[in-house]
This record gives sequence, structure tokens and C-alpha cells, in this order.
Amino acid sequence: MLLRLLRLHLGPYSRPLLAIVALQLVGTMAALYLPSLNAQIIDRGIARGDTGYILSTGGWMLVVSLVQIVCSVAAVYVGSRTAMGFGRDLRGALFHRVGEFSVREVNLFGAPSLITRGTNDVQQVQMLVQMSATMMVTAPIMCVGGVIMALQEDVGLSWLVGVSVPVLAISIGLVIVRMVPKFRLMQTRIDAVNRILREQITGIRVVRAFVREPEETARFGVANADVTAVATAAGRLQALIFPIVMLVLNVSSVAVLWFGAMRIDAGEMQIGALTAFLAYLLQILMAVMMATFMAIMIPRASVCAERISEVLDTESSVAPPEVPRESPPRRGLLEFRDTTFSYPGAASPVLRHVSFVAHPGETTAIIGSTGSGKTTLVSMVPRLFDATGGAVLVDGVDVRELDPEDLWRRIGLIPQKPYLFSGTVASNLRYGDPAATDADLWAALEIAQAADFVRAMPEGLDSPISQGGTNVSGGQRQRLAIARALVKRPEIYLFDDSFSALDLTTDARLRAALRPVTAGSTVVIVAQRVSTIRAADRIVVLEDGAVVGSGTHDELLEHCPTYVEIVESQLSVEEAA
Repeated sequence: MLLRLLRLHLGPYSRPLLAIVALQLVGTMAALYLPSLNAQIIDRGIARGDTGYILSTGGWMLVVSLVQIVCSVAAVYVGSRTAMGFGRDLRGALFHRVGEFSVREVNLFGAPSLITRGTNDVQQVQMLVQMSATMMVTAPIMCVGGVIMALQEDVGLSWLVGVSVPVLAISIGLVIVRMVPKFRLMQTRIDAVNRILREQITGIRVVRAFVREPEETARFGVANADVTAVATAAGRLQALIFPIVMLVLNVSSVAVLWFGAMRIDAGEMQIGALTAFLAYLLQILMAVMMATFMAIMIPRASVCAERISEVLDTESSVAPPEVPRESPPRRGLLEFRDTTFSYPGAASPVLRHVSFVAHPGETTAIIGSTGSGKTTLVSMVPRLFDATGGAVLVDGVDVRELDPEDLWRRIGLIPQKPYLFSGTVASNLRYGDPAATDADLWAALEIAQAADFVRAMPEGLDSPISQGGTNVSGGQRQRLAIARALVKRPEIYLFDDSFSALDLTTDARLRAALRPVTAGSTVVIVAQRVSTIRAADRIVVLEDGAVVGSGTHDELLEHCPTYVEIVESQLSVEEAA
């Protein structure tokens, strides 16, 4: 999975990668040439007292060293830029894929896990790419080149290379094999910490209201301790690697000096050659160490790549049509035709054979008990979910056959939980229409009964809004969300219980102000309060996902027992009449 991900997203960087290989090749060859030059200075210059040879060869060593430095710096620079570009592209691909997900896929992965995959997991793979450009490319070149150069210096000591390298590789390999499951477990436990932390930050008011700080602290402490335990276990294994490397390096150095001294004493080897062979052996072992250091990163990066690929390979259940239908005239006619919806694995459908038509210029209200499927029904219009049976039609065309951008331009959705983005009042309202003027924004605020409190803010339209709109009340959030939809001026307005946080007086004023503005549009209102919807042109009553009544308020009072129960639970007989 890691190789597939790298191959796919490093494709555009083939030229920089070739440049990195070329630079590392030249730099490593220069590094391998230096011990040989040093041996020549010892054997031919110092041993013979030839100062001129020492100076000329020393000057050549300086030139080779300069080439090595320049190539190494250039390779690191190009490698870092390539890794950063790769990380940027991978984060962008994840962002766009998640943006295509329906609510079903987002719930499948969970927001905390998606955040971890888009940040921590991408960073791990990006770090692997960066370190590969500086270490993994160098290690095999240095290892192979070091063996060749060592054999040129002295074949008699070559058996030490054949012993040291396998011992080092096998020792570290055994450690790494035990580290892989630790890293896999670590990523899932990081997800758990993110989930709990996100829940506690989002629900801080609930935690304090129910005096649950000690319990939540303990819950976070358990998750934190789980991550710490796995990280500590992985760290202990990782800590074994460097002592193993240093032990093999030092024992190999002693062995080279011991057996090399014997060969020098026998006249089979010169001192300079022994020095060069020792340097080459250390370079070979350092190359193996670099490779094993990369091998430490590969298991964790591999786990992260699997998690990233899992998101990238997941297709949205709400896919755009391959060949969108030609855009019909924008009138706003909305029809549910025998619409059924079931969640995957659910025992029974949420909605069953729902059929009704919402006409332009009319207000259609949907009411029912909690869990009757009201929000799910409205969510199928902008394709947050797709119907599993039947169809939802806008202007006579199935929404699944329309281009998504064209569909969304026709709809103004005010969700059940209105969400405001960090920025200003104006920036949030211009989500509806980026080209809207300040006059357009104030007009929408007046209709939404939000102008008064926005004017009372220190900076008016430029007043800051925190993430989620937490610095304004629930009723103010709802009114700003309604104003945002009004700025858009769509053909279809979907009010999903958007008046629940408003007092009855503000609710009545807002609905009265909406009528002239939405007179030519289709208005669908989901509500719990009868007072909000009883003046609607049509009221659709849902119970257990099925339509049990449809008509005006007066008609439903006569023919729909479910509606009568809802009315009687909220209004007196006189008020209902």
C-alpha cells in the first residue's frame, strides 16, 4: 500500500527524484574516494617524506570534499522541496476526497480519525519521503561502493565485511519486526485521544453543567496512558537499535585493527591500506545503519499509508452522474416520489414510500415525532444522502442525474444545527453569494430579524465570529444561518427545524418577513412547533418514516389522529381552532 501511494503521488516529481539520485551518487562517490586518497598520502607521502605529494594529494582531497558538500546540500534541498510538495498534494487529495463524502462516509470513519489521517498520518509518510531522499538513496550506493573500495585495498580482510554486515542487519531486523504491530496500535490509539479530546472541547458546557470534569479527566487519562504505553514500548525497542549498531561498529573496528596488524607485521598490507579499509568498513556499517534507521520509519509510514489509502479508495455513496442531465428551467418544483431510505445494516428503513409535491410559491411543512425521519427527508434534496428507493426530483429531474453544482445552486439549506465558520459576520453571510454587497447583507439580516444584534456588535458586519459561532447565542446562530440562505436567493428553501431556538414573537416576525421574499420560491419547513407551521399551504405528517397525513392545518385536525395528538400536546383546543 505504501509503494502504491508513493508511486501514485510522486509521479509528478520524477525529475527532482532523478536529480536527487544523481546528486547523491556523485556525493557518495566523492565520500568513498576520500579514504583512498588518505591512504595514498600515508603510504606514498608520509612514509617516503614526499611533502610535494602530500600537498598535491591534500589539495585534491579538498576539491573532492567540496564536491561532496555541494552535492549533499543540493540533494537535501531538492529532497526537502519534493517531500513538502508530496505532503501538500497528499493532504489536498485527502481534503478533496473527504469533501466528496456523504454523511454516511464521514460517520463511517469519524471526524477525529479523518483529522488524524489528514495531519499526523500524512506527516509520517512525508517524513519518510524526505529521509529517503537523504538516506535511503545514499545507503545502497555507499554500501556497494564501500565493499568494492574495501576489496581494492585488501582482499584478505574482506571476510570481516561478510560477518559484520549480516550480523548488524539481522540484529536490527529482529527489533524492527517487533516494532511494526506497536506502530499500528499507536495510530489507532492516537485516534482515540483525538476523539475524546474533540468530544470534551465541543461538549465542555455539558461537562461543566453535569459536574463531570473528574470523570472526563479520568477518561482522557486512560486514553492518554494507552498511547503512552504503546509509545513507550515502541521507544524501548527503538532504543535497542543504536547500542546494537555501536557494539557491532566497535567490535568490527577492533577486529580490523587486530587482524590488519597481523597482516602488516607479515608484510602483506600497508598502514595506509589498513586505515582506508577501516574507514570503508565504518562507511559500510554506517550505510547499513542508515538503511535500518529508514527501516524504523517504514513500518509506521506503512501503517499510515494504509489509513490514508483507505480514505482515498473509499468512493462516496453520493456520486455525481457520469453524464449529467441537461439543466432544466429553474422553477423550484420539488417532488418526493415513493422515496425510501435505509441506513446500511439497519433493521428497517428510516423512510418508507414517501410521496408529495412542494410547488413554487407555496410553503410545505413537515412535522412528526422525534425520529420520524424529517431531517433525513430534507437531507436527500441536496444529496447529503441518496434515496435507496424511489426518487427525489427537482424541476422534474432526479437529483441523482443533475450536476451537483447545478443542484446546490437551486437550494438554500438552513440545517438543524446551524454552523458558522470562523471569520466575520459578513464572511459567513457571503457563503450564500460571494458577490453580495453590504446592502444585500443588511437586507437579509433585516428579514432574518438579525439586524438589531449585528448593529449592536462593536464592528457590525466586520464583527468576528468564532469557529462554530460559539460567541453568539443559539437563536442568533439560527438567524445568521437564515440570513446566509436569503443572501443566496435560491429557488428552494429548506428550513430544517431552523426556528427552534427563537422565541414565539421573533418566530412570528421572521416568518411574516419571509413571505414576500420567498413568494416565488418553494419553501419546505421542518418544525416541531405547530405554531410555526400551521399557516403552511400543505403540512405533511410523518410517523415511523411514513406519511400518515397531508393537508392544511384545519384538514389535518379533522382527518389525521397523529397530527391531532401533536397539536393537543402543544396547544389548547381553543388555540388549535
